[in-house]
Amino acid sequence: MVVEATEVTTDLVPPCVHSIEDTGIDASFISDLILKHIYFGGVLTSATIAANICLPYYQVIEVLLESLKSQNFVEVRGSTGVLSTTYRYALTEKGQSKVREAFERNTYAGPCPVTLQDYTFAVQRQSIRNVMVTREELASAFSGLVFSQETLDQVGPAINSGRSIFLFGPPGNGKTTIAEVSATLLGGSVYVPYAVLVEGQIIRVYDEAHHHRVSETDPELVDQRWVLSKRPVVVVGGELTLNELDLQLSEESRVYEAPLQMKANAGMFLIDDFGRQQISPRALLNRWIIPLERRVDYLTLMTGNKLQIPFDELMIFSTNLDPKDLMDDAFLRRIRYKIHIMPPTIDEFREIFKRSCTQRSIEYNEAALGYIYNEYYVRLGLQLRSCHPRDLLDQLMDIARYLRVRPMLAKELIDLACKSYFVKLQ
Repeated sequence: MVVEATEVTTDLVPPCVHSIEDTGIDASFISDLILKHIYFGGVLTSATIAANICLPYYQVIEVLLESLKSQNFVEVRGSTGVLSTTYRYALTEKGQSKVREAFERNTYAGPCPVTLQDYTFAVQRQSIRNVMVTREELASAFSGLVFSQETLDQVGPAINSGRSIFLFGPPGNGKTTIAEVSATLLGGSVYVPYAVLVEGQIIRVYDEAHHHRVSETDPELVDQRWVLSKRPVVVVGGELTLNELDLQLSEESRVYEAPLQMKANAGMFLIDDFGRQQISPRALLNRWIIPLERRVDYLTLMTGNKLQIPFDELMIFSTNLDPKDLMDDAFLRRIRYKIHIMPPTIDEFREIFKRSCTQRSIEYNEAALGYIYNEYYVRLGLQLRSCHPRDLLDQLMDIARYLRVRPMLAKELIDLACKSYFVKLQ
């Protein structure tokens, strides 16, 4: 895995564990975890066990291994060196029986979890609301794109709010692009736990699909149960279901998977194509009323017990549909920033077209753009869209390759591209 170096504020670093008490986790839970790792590994050195569980060998794993050995749950099967970290451990028959009992609760055999209290504290310390974006930084991030200054001056404060944004308007004008570029402005890194333990239940949090490790951490300074990651960005579309917003229990492992909003904590959660999910917009919005207002969420265990977790993310709803068809005034009030992404003006369209030509090494021609505008937008009553220059020029290049001619803004190529792109021409 390739990782990048990054700067991290010292007071946000989860401190290294120096004792079993420092973990906040009961010694019996960690002991069972050790037995599970040995069960799956066959014969493991004590150093490997410590590395797999992400706890220090001295003061923690060494103490627990000695206890397990004195109770005849494990035995030493030689060593690879003279240090105790090289001792090779295996399960005894009694240990095999003990681990089977542990498997009745769950089969989790990963890094040691952190407590819900420690997780909540870490999210609060690394809050998305600590992110600050200036007008200059926003202009730099969007410099390769064409958006009005009015639009950008709405986006910047919305990011700084760390709360919620509703992007709406016709398709193809950059709503998703705005969200994606905004994600790059969040910056910095956050510590994400591999898992959280609450009421004896394990919730997996770290997910390589949403958390991207940026550097390895020093075990002498940092609790290894936490991964240093870029601020998470979780993006979902029409495939989103309500089930993904609650705890998911694996029947096989009896371990919970954290919901998407928990994985997005201290980062961004983008619901793209809002209103096109399999569930109704009203049901989805009702799910977010309390989290958006109180910045906490409530999850339900299979036992029926409710857990309160932080809800700390920049929430973005992006839709092509009319807002009044999706939500009522009560919900709109809870979304702080409503930003209407309008179609480009003719001057903005021209600039996008020029940049798209440059990117594709096609010579720009003002007369050609005038022909496209008058023949296909004015005459047919089509609306300008920011995505059209890119799409039309890509279409034109495909046609040029087929005809074995040089891509250029020639009338024949323009007409072929437009006729195979605009639906109204069919």
